[in-house]
Amino acid sequence: MADIFDVVADSTRRDILRILLERYNQSTDAGELSVSDIVGALGLSQPTVSKHLKVLREAGLVAVREEGQHRYYHLDYSPLEVIEDWLIPFLSVDFDQNADLVTDESEAGLKDEQRAFAAAIGKAFADTTHVVKDATSKKWRKND
Repeated sequence: MADIFDVVADSTRRDILRILLERYNQSTDAGELSVSDIVGALGLSQPTVSKHLKVLREAGLVAVREEGQHRYYHLDYSPLEVIEDWLIPFLSVDFDQNADLVTDESEAGLKDEQRAFAAAIGKAFADTTHVVKDATSKKWRKND
C-alpha cells in the first residue's frame, strides 16, 4: 500500500477527496458519487479519474459500491487519522517559545524537504477546512 502522504500529495486526488467530502456534507445518504459525476466535476477523462480512484481505494481513503456496471464512491475518513496524528504535534507547538531549545539540525525536527512537505500537507488541510466550513455554512443558510 502506498504511503498515505504520497497519496494525498497529488492535487487531483485531493480534488476527488474534496468533491466526495462536499457530497457527504450536502447529502443525507452515504455521500456517494458515480465515476461519471466525479469526471464531470473535475473535467478530466474517465481513465484519469479511474486511475486516481484506484490509488485512493487502495489507500483506503475511498470505498466503492458496485451496482451493475456502475461504481459509486464515498469517502472513508479512517486513514486520514494517520495524517491528523502526524500533524497535531506540529500544530500545537509554539515555535517561538521553543526556538532557543534547538541546538542543532538533528534536534530541529524536520529537514528542509520534510518542512516543505509538511507545509504542503498543512496547506491542503487548511484548504479542505475552508471548503468544509464554506460548504457547511451554505448548507445551514439553505435551511434557514
